[in-house]
Amino acid sequence: MWRFGVAMTAVAMVGAMSAEAQVPAGMPPAGTAAARTPLSRERVFASPDLAGTQPQSLKLSPDGTLLTSVRNRPDERQRFDLWALDTRTGAERMLVDSRKAGSGAELSEAAKMQRERDRSMTGKTGILQYDWSPDGRTILVPIDGELYLAALDGSIAKLPGTNGALNPTVSPKGHHIGFVSGQNLFVQPLGTGGAARQLTQGGGGTVHWGEAEFVAQEEMDRRTGYWWSPDERYLAVERFDEAPVKVFTRAAIGASGTSIYQQRYPAAGTPNVAVELHILRSDGSGGVKVDLGSDPDIYVARVDWLPDGSALLVQRENRAQTRLDMLRVDPATGASRVLFTETAGEKSWINLTNAYRALRDGSLLWRSERDGFGHLWRFRDGRWTQLTKGPWVVSDLVGVDEKAGRAFFTANKDDLLEQQLYAIDLKTRAITRLTERGWWNEATADPAGTRFIIKRSNPDQPSQHYLADASGKRLRWINENRVEGDHPYARYIAGQRPIEFGTVKADDGTVLHWEMITPPLVPGKRYPVFFQHYGGPHTQEVKRDWHAPLIRHIVDQGYIFFRLDNRGSDHRGVAFERAIWHAMGGVEVRDQLAGAQYLKTLPFVDPARIATYGWSYGGYMSLKMVEANPGVYAAAIAGAPVTDWRLYDTHYTERYMGDPRTDAAAYDASRAVIDPLRITTPLLLMHGMADDNVFLQNSTEVAARLQAADVPFEMMFYPGKTHGAVRDIHVWTTIERFLATHVGAGPK
Repeated sequence: MWRFGVAMTAVAMVGAMSAEAQVPAGMPPAGTAAARTPLSRERVFASPDLAGTQPQSLKLSPDGTLLTSVRNRPDERQRFDLWALDTRTGAERMLVDSRKAGSGAELSEAAKMQRERDRSMTGKTGILQYDWSPDGRTILVPIDGELYLAALDGSIAKLPGTNGALNPTVSPKGHHIGFVSGQNLFVQPLGTGGAARQLTQGGGGTVHWGEAEFVAQEEMDRRTGYWWSPDERYLAVERFDEAPVKVFTRAAIGASGTSIYQQRYPAAGTPNVAVELHILRSDGSGGVKVDLGSDPDIYVARVDWLPDGSALLVQRENRAQTRLDMLRVDPATGASRVLFTETAGEKSWINLTNAYRALRDGSLLWRSERDGFGHLWRFRDGRWTQLTKGPWVVSDLVGVDEKAGRAFFTANKDDLLEQQLYAIDLKTRAITRLTERGWWNEATADPAGTRFIIKRSNPDQPSQHYLADASGKRLRWINENRVEGDHPYARYIAGQRPIEFGTVKADDGTVLHWEMITPPLVPGKRYPVFFQHYGGPHTQEVKRDWHAPLIRHIVDQGYIFFRLDNRGSDHRGVAFERAIWHAMGGVEVRDQLAGAQYLKTLPFVDPARIATYGWSYGGYMSLKMVEANPGVYAAAIAGAPVTDWRLYDTHYTERYMGDPRTDAAAYDASRAVIDPLRITTPLLLMHGMADDNVFLQNSTEVAARLQAADVPFEMMFYPGKTHGAVRDIHVWTTIERFLATHVGAGPK
């Protein structure tokens, strides 16, 4: 599920405000407004990016002397080049200029769909991915659907016969590259001039080799369908057949015409792809089929080789997502056995994770929610040892230094609104925080777990990147990105309004966290509220990090910004999440209502001018909120909403809602706009007309029901736009005009 919302901006963090507080603590007086530089909507969407130049896809070279990244151009925020920084001297240079390489050819449809699945790539051009060779001498760089090898001197050579290549990788020892072309897997030797070898046969039509199926890319955070063994002798390769998947006729309505797609889409309650896993010899001499068990209706969630290549680990998930088996597979025979099983608790589900690591001593570090919170455990010789514990959540296993006996993870151990990097001694289980309080941190590690790339931000500061050692000491800035001098945001930051954080209680007493930004307040005046929400699972929005400046512009228009994380959202433990089990659109709506009711108690809030907005799951929430609570909200914007969960995909929807073939009542109750006559709030419905994720049918069905009941509403559909239409300036021009009509800006 796409997680679009309104990105937030603010400078200062002040003390948290309880639900009983009546005025925002620490708010600057209204007189400071004269010193502020207004941020226009046009500037928010223009180049350069107000968050500054942001490196992405950061990687250390095998010897650690270079740190590479892709970085957007100052004059083109959506075009990226490959850069290298010398970790010894700090000197940096552009390694590959995307404007001087590539053919400019249009990407294949498969490549476009992969980018649509990968949120970080949507709308971007140039160099977005790359892969170091293990010897550190060259870098594999895909550009415009073709593969190039870049040398450290900046020279670049095209690899022949790779047009349209998908999922390119350099093999672990650097002797080959692998890629998918024409739905088959190819292996090509490097350095010998040899031709690519087609390793699989029969790809085409509905059969795919070496790719990840739609739900794996969209919902399981798995982007590939093949995996090299450490010694390069084998490749584990997924084969899937889309023939069982239901065909939907989807019209991609563009500005100058309509394209009709017969799209195979696994809607809830309908068949998934038929999936197999094979282990093939890289020299093309054959292979074996992996025994995945007797139940064909499963998900292959994760695939990993043991460090010594002696076995393959496969995570097999049942269709209901209540059981996950870790299989150990013999690469010579394909035979498998269950190492261990994770099961969901009552009225719950399994959350897939990337926080695990097979160690050379034969043990496995593994994130499990078996005690009610996501924590690290160690599995060895059939026994479990819990490494971390408490009412907090481990979000990721970043790295392991096996020599030192330390593991590194990110978690919210010290503060729910912050994410920090921690180290744990695997023998004593002593935990040490390595990053600074007051920031939201993300981290990646080198293979040895001795150096770390830290990405951090807070409400004062857009993302910074630095290189740290295993004690957390900053060795060198990668991108300090300070908001001063000629930084694109420097002229706006002095007048930026502070954020307030606080809590309110749900109807069952559960503590819910919110954040608020107000314009300069004039005593005795009341202000309208832009009440933004997402509300769906696997998302935390209220946190101490930096967001893009669009909300700064909205606050400049005279609105209070407010949002709240309802039950069902992330990083609060199993009990907090599972409140939505078989009941989407219920508890989330009640929790957001608690936020609205709290806002109405504040003397500076105009209770008759609270507008609510959401996109994707948030759009669904807008519809459910105004239907459930007529008269509470002054206006509502529903962008690209899921309106009937039967129209959304299997893996996401059935995880929370069950199977509509057996849980029909839950699906019926969760539909948006069950009773159109309850929609008395002014409503703006928005959708991209080429959306292949949340089909346009979701909005047209609601529009038809509202029209049949003679309920007035406004509508703005976007020709040729997909689910990411929310990034277009016209969307926000439309929203602001709608709010001006039905809510009005500024105090009264």
